[in-house]
Amino acid sequence: MKAAAVDRVAQFRRYMTVERNLSAHTDSNYARDLAALIKFCDAHKIDDWSVVDSQHIRMFAAQSHAKGLAGRSIQRRLSAVRSFFEYLVHETRVQELARERPTDLINVKRNPAIDVRAPKARRRLPETLDTDQMASLLEIPAGDSFVTRDRAIMELLYSSGLRLAELVGLDVVGLDLADRTVTVLGKGRKSRIVPVGKEALSALQQWLRERTGIAKPGETALFVGRTGERLGRRAVQTRVAYWARRQGVSVRVYPHLFRHSFASHLLESGGDLRGVQELLGHADIATTQIYTHLDFQHLARIYDKTHPRARKKA
Repeated sequence: MKAAAVDRVAQFRRYMTVERNLSAHTDSNYARDLAALIKFCDAHKIDDWSVVDSQHIRMFAAQSHAKGLAGRSIQRRLSAVRSFFEYLVHETRVQELARERPTDLINVKRNPAIDVRAPKARRRLPETLDTDQMASLLEIPAGDSFVTRDRAIMELLYSSGLRLAELVGLDVVGLDLADRTVTVLGKGRKSRIVPVGKEALSALQQWLRERTGIAKPGETALFVGRTGERLGRRAVQTRVAYWARRQGVSVRVYPHLFRHSFASHLLESGGDLRGVQELLGHADIATTQIYTHLDFQHLARIYDKTHPRARKKA
């Protein structure tokens, strides 16, 4: 690709970050996926975005699949490509409305990725811990300040169904002890308020007392590390895995597993699907509905164990 064409990707990423509040994680995915598209274009001697058509995008998706990329990853890759070309189409329209002569590099009149679909991804059910496993994991014995912090982290993850990014992004001011709620910044920089349960509230109160002697002056983060600065994602992942081993939980435990368990346990207890959607911050209820499959599996196991006509003979 021409250098100026490659620069369009950098401009697009800046636009998405500043104007659309794109998260750092999504920006990283966009950078990787569009770099793969540039590599594809170079291999096919395509040096201008206006030359790319839907057949090229289908070939790009097919090659990604042939190289072993999963259907879900190809869907994400095509989503990045669609967003990028939508940006280029918009830029072309802006220039035309301004009565400027579009340059060859911006002259993209149609999004070539709009009708291209990835191979259907096999939908995997999310992993969860059952209530006994979760109770065992959270029975952390008293310890030093960082044991108190770790317990507060895991109690909050399970109590409020937070994403890892939401947890590490929390500031002290986002926690309302009197109202028993926490305000988090979710995907797309959308703010939502979620309740905090009794056990999590108690753990957080204990941590806040410890935090005053650890956090650096002016540090706003709710959870801090030994340096007194905001705790990072990797540190949370490491501590969660450590406590899973320490508490004898036999399955792999990671921060998002608390979120899956939170949703599944609410639905098992008769929680309203729309309510769970709001608590999780899902834009589309279809994303939340996957947990109803887990709920049905739970009920089916109960049925198999208890119904006289379902139980297998010994």
